[in-house]
Amino acid sequence: MDKMISLFEYQNKVRLSKELDGLEEFLDEIWAKRERNPYFRDEDSENERVESQRFLQFLHKSKEIKSNKYVGVIHFNGERINLFPKIFYESEHSPASPECEAIQLHILWWLSYCQRIKFPKYNSALSSHKSDFFEVLIYLFAKYTRELLGHSIYQQYEETRREMQFVRGRLDINSYIRQNLSKGRWHKVNCVFDPFVFDNRFNQIIRYVAKMLLSASVNTENKKKLREILFILDGVSDFPATAEECKTIQFNPTFEDFVVVRDYCQLFLEHAVSLDYNNNLKLFAFLIPMEILFEDFVYGFIEKEVQGIISDRQVRSKNLDTGNVFGLQPDLLLKTPTSSIIADTKYKMVYKVGSDKKNGIRESDLYQVLTYAIRFNINQVALLYPNTLDVYHKESASYKVIDEFADDTKIDIYAHQLPIIDRSVYDGEFDRSSNLNHIFGALKVRLTERILQLFIPN
Repeated sequence: MDKMISLFEYQNKVRLSKELDGLEEFLDEIWAKRERNPYFRDEDSENERVESQRFLQFLHKSKEIKSNKYVGVIHFNGERINLFPKIFYESEHSPASPECEAIQLHILWWLSYCQRIKFPKYNSALSSHKSDFFEVLIYLFAKYTRELLGHSIYQQYEETRREMQFVRGRLDINSYIRQNLSKGRWHKVNCVFDPFVFDNRFNQIIRYVAKMLLSASVNTENKKKLREILFILDGVSDFPATAEECKTIQFNPTFEDFVVVRDYCQLFLEHAVSLDYNNNLKLFAFLIPMEILFEDFVYGFIEKEVQGIISDRQVRSKNLDTGNVFGLQPDLLLKTPTSSIIADTKYKMVYKVGSDKKNGIRESDLYQVLTYAIRFNINQVALLYPNTLDVYHKESASYKVIDEFADDTKIDIYAHQLPIIDRSVYDGEFDRSSNLNHIFGALKVRLTERILQLFIPN
């Protein structure tokens, strides 16, 4: 069993141990490969030219490490580093295993609403305790895929050209004349036909992902299910796979259950890195930038759960300047029966205890949404922040701006905290035999009511 280290984004520090020698070089290698995954790209173009990794901060003077903006897990030389969202951080408290499990369940629930970050729409019961976030994902993938392959094997028609004794499919006239008839081998016919093929590209992708996960998992139950998947796909060829290939695969209604398997494969191939480092260490990392996860979750939740609000994401119809050089792209454009509202998600901790009159809300955020309001000609703007483990401020902050260049038009800016953490789940008050929808049922109701209250008041 790996040793466990818990780091929260930009919060706590952990002393570097001898087992973590070489970790920085490993993460540099992942960073260098991040171009295949758009979520690993830093939004600051200046940082795009930096070669060193941005997943962890290595404080060489104090020999400590600190987490940046990514959440997930890193397995390295017998150490398991959990990278948790900062909104769960409690000063002077290191989370125990049940609390770590609860944080991981929250991340999975957020992912279940995401669309940019492809997450399979499958809610399995989580009856078996898993050691980390990554093992939970493997469990969901392996359980569903093994059960599906137990009663259905994916096969597809693939065009095949072959020399036959008898005509099968259609005759390839040109090849027959050139290769056989002209050489007196008239009894051999060149045919083109479409057999049902088991060793197809999708099954090759499943096999590749299962082998990758088998090498990275430390959970006995997960390993057993992955080996069973590989046994079923024993006749499938070994070829590397990419997330881009997953995106191109489509299914007819007969095989629509395999969409979930494809989505899991895409999730792992986009966000996971597994390799042999220095020919002797098996390393693994699964990392997602939290601000993208929060934005994706809010959009997906409103679209799926909130009736009466139409949500468009990242509208690009306006530019800041007349030369159309600087584009404007608000996170969300919400349309209710009575108004249009620009909403921008901000994954930041606000309303913390203290004497800050601004409640942690940054002026730059206000300037940004004010620009959106002016250029999109919308006079109501919302900043959406997550609640934290201990702070949920139900009262919204509001600011009024007078645009003197537009006949004193009034622009209302609101800052809201959204409840995306369930303290009772964190405290262990949930049924492990339930699925995510049941575990977070009460939180879903609270969040839905909060959004309706904010944007469609009675």
